[in-house]
Amino acid sequence: MNIRRSSLEIMREILKQAERGLKPTQIVYKCNLNFKRFQVHVKYLVDKGLLEVVESPRGSKIYKTTEKGLRLLKLLEGE
Repeated sequence: MNIRRSSLEIMREILKQAERGLKPTQIVYKCNLNFKRFQVHVKYLVDKGLLEVVESPRGSKIYKTTEKGLRLLKLLEGE
């Protein structure tokens, strides 16, 4: 039986995984997403100020949960 996760569940998982900062590929694997779905959810989270893009010393993108995102994550995990 295939049970699909809601967008809210996926975004919660992305915020949780990105607490310490991760590269896009790491988030895709840890959240069990395909790259297209990852891009849709990450764009939304960045636009809402819940996730930020930081450049690593080597020039790669790192996604990190913002303070606003951490507050939302705390509320979502309290459910």
